[in-house]
Amino acid sequence: MHLSEKTLSRNIIYEGKVFTAALDSVELEDGSTASRELVLHPGGAGILPVDDEGNITLVRQFRAGAGCVLTEICAGKLEKGENPETCALRELSEELGLKAGRVIPLGFMEATPAYDSERTYIYLALELSQGQSHPDEGEFIDIVKMPFEKALKAVYDGTLTDGKTQLALLKAERILRGKA
Repeated sequence: MHLSEKTLSRNIIYEGKVFTAALDSVELEDGSTASRELVLHPGGAGILPVDDEGNITLVRQFRAGAGCVLTEICAGKLEKGENPETCALRELSEELGLKAGRVIPLGFMEATPAYDSERTYIYLALELSQGQSHPDEGEFIDIVKMPFEKALKAVYDGTLTDGKTQLALLKAERILRGKA
């Protein structure tokens, strides 16, 4: 079949709490074989809270993969069998202490599909109410609140570099402006 590959075998190289590394042998459409190095990830969900005054709340935290502190929407890994919206709302409560009266799905993204199976679902949270945050053990974050327009400008000027955050802001803009 055109533009397809058939997995012939999979060798698990590493199995951790967050991801599994695998080496696959695949058959290509012309009958030849190739190897694929893969990061197998259960996926995640993130959520962009926008309050009644048009402010958003983001988190700043050190990200080992980037080697620096990033500002991003609150997000987390899907637990086995967990619904992505449930995951996003759990993260909203844990990291920011917020509850959403209205949740709008913004789709999903596949950031590095050449070798990583992670799919991140993104949501917009509206009609917010404040509760108590309760971050995971070992999770250290700063909370950043800013006007939506300032965050959007930070996407365009390169200040906000996290992909899921950029996508959430760009998709939310259409909804908040009544264009979607």
